[in-house]
Amino acid sequence: MKLKEVLRDIRVLELRASPELEITDVCYDSRKVGPGALFVAVRGYETDGHKYIPSALERGAAAVVCEEIPEAEGGAFVRVENSRKALGLLSANLLDRPAEKLKIVGVTGTNGKTTTTHLIHSILETCTGAPVGLIGTNRNITGKGEYDAVNTTPESRDLQGLFREMVDAGCRYGVMEVSSHALSLDRVEGVPFPVGCFTNLSQDHLDFYGTMEAYLEAKLLLFDRCGTAAVNLDDPAAPRVLERAGDRALTFGLSPEAELRAEDIRLLPDRVEFTAVRGNARVPALLHIPGRFSVYNALAALACCLGLGLKLEEAAAALADCKPVKGRMEVVPTGRDYTVLIDYAVTPDALDNMIRTVRDTAAGRVGVLFGCGGDRDRTKRPKMGRVVAELADYVIVTSDNPRTEDPEAIIADILPGLEGLDTPRVVITDRREAIRWGLEHAQAGDTLVLTGKGHETYQIVGKTKYHMDEREIIAEVLGT
Repeated sequence: MKLKEVLRDIRVLELRASPELEITDVCYDSRKVGPGALFVAVRGYETDGHKYIPSALERGAAAVVCEEIPEAEGGAFVRVENSRKALGLLSANLLDRPAEKLKIVGVTGTNGKTTTTHLIHSILETCTGAPVGLIGTNRNITGKGEYDAVNTTPESRDLQGLFREMVDAGCRYGVMEVSSHALSLDRVEGVPFPVGCFTNLSQDHLDFYGTMEAYLEAKLLLFDRCGTAAVNLDDPAAPRVLERAGDRALTFGLSPEAELRAEDIRLLPDRVEFTAVRGNARVPALLHIPGRFSVYNALAALACCLGLGLKLEEAAAALADCKPVKGRMEVVPTGRDYTVLIDYAVTPDALDNMIRTVRDTAAGRVGVLFGCGGDRDRTKRPKMGRVVAELADYVIVTSDNPRTEDPEAIIADILPGLEGLDTPRVVITDRREAIRWGLEHAQAGDTLVLTGKGHETYQIVGKTKYHMDEREIIAEVLGT
């Protein structure tokens, strides 16, 4: 494709390259540059892509898109105001704008994104009989392949590549988690969203945003670019989302004012049942994932499908066939007289919802093993400790993904949240040993929940990922 075609709809401040240049690829990582590639120098948190312009040119880059042209370098250059924003459109143009050939549902919010997107994906595949794309925390599915996810929302070049695969595989729909970081960092630039969804807002990522207001503002960016906005009316942040969405909103919740609401709710040990109500329509709904929050996830998925034009009856019928999501209230078979669950809860609100759900059906004590991620919001650490100590019968404090922080320093931030409460607790920094302790001390009827890792099969120490699958650790300890 010619450079002038790759630059479609991009505001160029300075062009020092022939518009007729042939471009074979768009790259933001200089190590992946090959002959004919267009290298985009993106400013990041740990490094600045402008430093790697010489390396990209040495590797055969046909041209460089950047915010500052290095005068000492020979080569072809395109200067733009924001190279990160440009990366999305450049990638879309190179791949013939695949996102425009899909009906994409974007789901944002603090909790519930992964489960909600999986539910929408399953409903759409059941109702259409065709492959549906999925992008999110657990995995990426394109119809051509299934890939492990690195980020909740991939970098824009990788995202557009996944959309291209979806289109080539015959997908008409795509469903994706849209993180606040993705919105702030322009990863979804050039992506149209016929439907956007807001699940909820609670404390997270304040290490990045500083304030809850800034965090919410990032989430609201999705509703500047979507068509129908499915909004959880029961969340305190709903008025702000509705203000942004205007008459495009389709509200859901338990409130009588919600356009789509749940009535006659039954919370059972292995599922939820309710009546989905919209106008005069009253449709029975069932989801094989327990917990009151599952009602909200189900309503969010149904609302998004309504926004795509599906009928409530067909979407609700397909909901009953949806399977639980790995790492979300996942029961691990042990052959013992106690229950072990794995859940991804990594915020105070998610822990609160999860523990209350477990308590609804637990026969005996509820034990919670948890830690907090390193290089992330430190202010939520004591709050997470407080929630667990208030709601659980016993607590095991351990490591999560310490990253570049000292694991014991992270635990020291957690422990003040447990002060003043007499909930039994044990501190074991090594997560493997903490899991072993939990299993060896579980009693008949207990429910032991391992939180924070969920679908993850690794632990990040420093900047290295080490294999760690909690299911394998449980099997090893129990000899199953």
